[in-house]
Amino acid sequence: METAVKTIWNIDTTHSEIGFKVRHMMISTVTGHFEDFNASVETENENFIDANFSFTAKTDSINTKNSDRDGHLKSDDFFNSQTYPDLTFVSKSFDGNSLTGNLTIRDITKEVTLNVDFNGVAMDPHGQTKSGFEVTGIINRKDFNLNWSAVTEAGNIVVSDTIKLAIALQFIKQE
Repeated sequence: METAVKTIWNIDTTHSEIGFKVRHMMISTVTGHFEDFNASVETENENFIDANFSFTAKTDSINTKNSDRDGHLKSDDFFNSQTYPDLTFVSKSFDGNSLTGNLTIRDITKEVTLNVDFNGVAMDPHGQTKSGFEVTGIINRKDFNLNWSAVTEAGNIVVSDTIKLAIALQFIKQE
């Protein structure tokens, strides 16, 4: 019996972004991303069906373009980056449109399902084979003990519980 050949694809960080959006005071949206992350995919086919995706981001690399807010997000009110330096995702299944796996933030692991647009495979001008994905989804931050909350004098919630994920991934095929 012939064994399937596994192909490893490593993240191209210069062409990828792990981003998110969250409502602020319910009137505007704050965007941010993680600057220090790593990801890989292991697959046995060209369409990536049933591929194994894994991802890690350093929580202290969060960047929302505001150092005070970033410091608050790194504190125990949110990520507690000193105690929980990594957030991770390990896939359980990928059907070409949906990616399901275990997301771990702080000390809590929850199964999440994310929407995926597989943008295909192409060879770059340097002869490297690359694959691209757009990943979106919604998580509830309180499911992961990111519980800090406040209300303005007008009664608006300062930070929404709903976090929208906006992730652009480009991988390089390892020969």
